[in-house]
Amino acid sequence: MSYEVVRFPFDGTIDADGHVLEPATLWEEYLEERYRPRAIRIRTDDDGFEYLEVDGNPATRTQRGSLGMLGAMGEDTARLSADRKYMDHMPFGGGDPTERMQLAQQENLEKVLLYPTLGLLWECEVSDPEITLAYLRAYNRWIAEFCRDSRGRLVPVAQLSLLDVEGSAAELRRAVRDGCRGGFLAPFNHDRKAHGHPDHDVLYRTACELDVPIAIHPTIEPRWAIPIRFRRLGIASEFFYNNMLRQGAQQAFLSFFALGTLERFPELRLGVLESGSGWVGSFLDRADALFSTSLKHTTSLSRPPSEYFRRQCFVSGDPDETAAPLIIDHVGAECFLWATDYPHPDHPSTWVPALERFVSTLSPESRAAVLGGNVRRIYGLD
Repeated sequence: MSYEVVRFPFDGTIDADGHVLEPATLWEEYLEERYRPRAIRIRTDDDGFEYLEVDGNPATRTQRGSLGMLGAMGEDTARLSADRKYMDHMPFGGGDPTERMQLAQQENLEKVLLYPTLGLLWECEVSDPEITLAYLRAYNRWIAEFCRDSRGRLVPVAQLSLLDVEGSAAELRRAVRDGCRGGFLAPFNHDRKAHGHPDHDVLYRTACELDVPIAIHPTIEPRWAIPIRFRRLGIASEFFYNNMLRQGAQQAFLSFFALGTLERFPELRLGVLESGSGWVGSFLDRADALFSTSLKHTTSLSRPPSEYFRRQCFVSGDPDETAAPLIIDHVGAECFLWATDYPHPDHPSTWVPALERFVSTLSPESRAAVLGGNVRRIYGLD
């Protein structure tokens, strides 16, 4: 099976989380000259397998030979191989802006918000704030340029970090001037300080001043953050890990409630991407229940967590979720988005019929909001 282009029947639909496959030479070309010797590169080992090199060292959290699989959505028989090279296996629209606009038109997508691929692999490897910011600036300049001539159909979102929060705040300002419509953070922080900690307020204050949202997007995480407590899972460890991957984003998200960030910044728009959405109902039920006990006094919140969620938050769901549509109107249809994750291999290519089923039980008003209206409002899209 390969990726089959199918036209979605509803107009005004916006993909809240698509991906690009960055060129292998991005950081060599877009880094400031003094950092280019430390560029992220794709190398080939003695056995012919590609691997990612970050700041002069082989990446330890990216399996060798896996880079060629990063655009394999719909390729059910694709396997790791020394012959499967990253740049040789970019699907249509994966790395070319003209092709991506054509793909969006064929699938009847009005707009696509774009996030990185290689950019999700390297941050866990680097604890140096200076080179981290340099890598971010390079990617953000490239993605803004990638989307520049798309007439608004391709929407760039800036990658940010909490390693140097002042530097990220400055980079968000620069990136928004350059065309980015928001920013996103990895679900971990190398110093293990929670995302919602007041030490990070300068970034959220800047987002409010710029009137752009901040989202949490899953990435490859450091070993200390891997959500697996068991040993000897064998081949099942990859399946287990990918099922539990959303826990990192959920914990980062929870810290904005627990530490009162949403109270301090009532204008902050905060989202969770690529972590499913059906969990939000029970997440808020539990948070509200705790708030109604003596534990209320252990937070900095003045109202139940669900009220902050409805006022300020959003979550992107997968088209193949079956429980999520049942809780959307209960939680608040204005808070839900959807995404293809194209062209990543951990999601199926059958998003069109799945999304049709997803929205079939929603009211016309909720359906229009989830399919595109919410993204347009949250990201300030024309």
